[in-house]
Amino acid sequence: MRVEADDRRFMAAAIRLGRSHLGQTATNPSVGCVVVKDGEIIGEGVTAIGGRPHAEPQALAMAGARAKGATVYVTLEPCSHYGKTPPCANALVAAGVARVVVAVTDPDPRVSGRGLAILADAGIEVVTGVLHTDAARGLSAYLTRHVCKRAQVILKLAISADGMIGKKGEGQVAITGPIARTQVQLLRAETDAILVGIGTATADNPELTVRLKGMEHRSPLRIVLDRRLELPLSSTLASTADRVRTACACCNPTDFRCDAAFSAREMALKDQAVEVIKVADLSDLLARLATLGVSSVLVEGGATVAKAFLEADLVDRLHLYQGAVEIGRDGLASPLGRANIPSTFRHVRHARFGADQFDEYERDR
Repeated sequence: MRVEADDRRFMAAAIRLGRSHLGQTATNPSVGCVVVKDGEIIGEGVTAIGGRPHAEPQALAMAGARAKGATVYVTLEPCSHYGKTPPCANALVAAGVARVVVAVTDPDPRVSGRGLAILADAGIEVVTGVLHTDAARGLSAYLTRHVCKRAQVILKLAISADGMIGKKGEGQVAITGPIARTQVQLLRAETDAILVGIGTATADNPELTVRLKGMEHRSPLRIVLDRRLELPLSSTLASTADRVRTACACCNPTDFRCDAAFSAREMALKDQAVEVIKVADLSDLLARLATLGVSSVLVEGGATVAKAFLEADLVDRLHLYQGAVEIGRDGLASPLGRANIPSTFRHVRHARFGADQFDEYERDR
């Protein structure tokens, strides 16, 4: 059917728009919207940086009076509640659009079907589920935060040709080439937080920032799993915490509640603008981050940390980069490789970046 083909084509355009602001819309999802009339896009919008205005009113403003009788394609159900902005569903009704095509229904209990009902009650034709899988991938962090009540976890591993992620006693080892490393920088720019263990933080002294020219401002919250609060004050992470938000996540801190040295380290870190988050375990940490508006966490550093998230069954997406180099003796074995991906994950993408191979997996839920 021609209508089906057009629906898929224009929804794909809305999905591309939505991806353009990933990681920049605060607690709101990055939604894409296009307004179409007579086979032509006459308006488009994406959730603005910071989360407002939403995509729909921007697209309608661009379309102007031509929006009357048009078809609107939007990646997420238009909102139906009054917050800092009026409901987008009402704006669509007021504009007189004839048809609204939605990819994903919003799980937020303030919306969750109400936006669609407002449209249908106004006599607007509503179609749902078009390119649902593709749109949900871009919205996956937001959906996880609302459905699972925690931040989404993306585990990134760079593995050598012989299955290693590093070398004992040598800190960070170059495994992949510049193209693959650029892809990781782009992923950092799309996520809300990046996490490593204290072992990686002390051995590698990383920056954990976005180092692509013109995108430095998109560096996410940096988190160190640091049960004893041992992050050196002279480390790059601690010494730049006043410029890039940084936190130490301390699991099960009751072990140290009467420890004067622990309290002193906590005070010293806070004095240097490092936040201290005390939680019971990794699950509690992800739930706490969700309440702070963090929808996605990129786990980058340390075999121990990667294994902990896997064993706790908290990984939602896997990004595996396989380099061509071999590390050999004294290598640190990766907890995961393409040969032993858990059966709960499905393969969604393969690519080559120079000599490196990339595979992406998503958890089936």
